[in-house]
Amino acid sequence: MAVQLPDLRAAVMYYGSHPAASDVSRVHAAMLLHHAGLDERINAGIPAFGAAMKAAGKPYQLYLYPGVNHAFNNDTNAARYNRDAANLAWQRTLDFLRQQLA
Repeated sequence: MAVQLPDLRAAVMYYGSHPAASDVSRVHAAMLLHHAGLDERINAGIPAFGAAMKAAGKPYQLYLYPGVNHAFNNDTNAARYNRDAANLAWQRTLDFLRQQLA
């Protein structure tokens, strides 16, 4: 959404794939990203995404939650859900949106 909607003011991503580095110039929203520490596939994209965002002067915050799996916020999946990480990510999400959308 951050790439496709130029009027978007804020975007929050939970353990999803990053926009391609070539698309970063189209991001106008402040971004907050939550990543699971054990999610090697998704986390492999962090360095390229971060470098592209920095080079383009785009604001973002990224939190890595150590020891948790992809989908750590999904409380319908007991094998992956991590209450502490989910609660912290949710509080950070609310704080971020309050700040960005005030």
